Amino acid sequence: MTTTTPGPTTSASRTPRQVWERVRGLLLAALILLVAGVTLAAVRSGGQHGRLDPRSGDPNGSRAVAELLKDRGVAVDVVTTLDEATGATGPDTTLLVAAPDMLTAHQQKRLHAATAGSAGRTVLVAPGGSAVARLVPGVRQEARGPVTARPPRCELPAARVAGTTDMGGVLYATDAHEATSCYPDDELASLLVLPGRGKGDTVLLGSADILHNDRLDQQGNASLGLQLLGSRTHLAWYLPSLDDPSAVGDGADSGDGGAAEESGLIGLIPSGWLWGTLQLALAAALAAIWRARRFGPLVTERLPVAIRASESTEGRARLYRKADARDRAAATLRAATRTRIAPLLGVAPRDTDSLALLLPAVTARLGSTGSDLSSLLFGPAPADDAALVLLTDQLDALEREVRTS
Repeated sequence: MTTTTPGPTTSASRTPRQVWERVRGLLLAALILLVAGVTLAAVRSGGQHGRLDPRSGDPNGSRAVAELLKDRGVAVDVVTTLDEATGATGPDTTLLVAAPDMLTAHQQKRLHAATAGSAGRTVLVAPGGSAVARLVPGVRQEARGPVTARPPRCELPAARVAGTTDMGGVLYATDAHEATSCYPDDELASLLVLPGRGKGDTVLLGSADILHNDRLDQQGNASLGLQLLGSRTHLAWYLPSLDDPSAVGDGADSGDGGAAEESGLIGLIPSGWLWGTLQLALAAALAAIWRARRFGPLVTERLPVAIRASESTEGRARLYRKADARDRAAATLRAATRTRIAPLLGVAPRDTDSLALLLPAVTARLGSTGSDLSSLLFGPAPADDAALVLLTDQLDALEREVRTS
């Protein structure tokens, strides 16, 4: 009997085209998600670009107030590191810290030590939580309120001249008798001024809205902003950056140990990302519970129709062909042939898959060579569909020969 020895390729192998057809859907979905994410980020980041930056003309930028200060003879310099900020302090300088909460505990304490005895003015924009205690000891953040038009209700000259302004945000309280509280919300100050050494002082702004380009021409915002930032001839506008080398400080110097540094770094993560992570974790837990729920014991059910054996065979054959599972198809054909010829050869049903018992019986009946029969009944998978069809024909011929011999 003539047989063919298939090559080493099996149906488990995938051609580049087959791989592309399988993964192109996933790649397309990933591309759509990427484009949607970039588009959403670009749309949502438009209003926050250059926030409180004196060089930015965006709605949340502060270029307008910076230009007005320059027209009044105030030199405005942008600094982005703590060393530059502390080096700029002095009696003739106003230091504005745009984002105090971005600073680590080590940086906040260094900044307080540098500004406490500078005899200049320090303006802190919306510091909250532990940052207030480090930058302005004795002051507490009590609550947050809406930013809205508020009257000054204090004796601070700058506030009385400006009148009603858009204030609110972080609300502060202090036990210091010399402090001046303005623009209150339920007896809590949204603008707090604490005198320091000499003519120096510290100003806490509960909100940065009065410095934004789109709000500068509303209420008395421009007047209040120019008076608070233009009292000295030099304004150092400090925009903290994440790549500042001073952000990696010695935990022992901060006085709070490693835990303080760790909390400071964690504080740099936007709260939205933390909430998003929590939502994803909750969704994953619910999905796991849904997939792991019990359906109860199996219940036998009669099929509504009877399916002919030929239809079942054809359906399984189509599935094998769609999956390129020539190895599974060949194994099924060989196992069926061995099962049918074993009783004719006097081989027990339990030994139909035994090469050592079935092959000698077939060889003795037909007189064929053992190597040909071994390759036919127990050989590797066909290399292609033509080889599979040839294998089928050879198995049929072998079975007919065993029956007629």
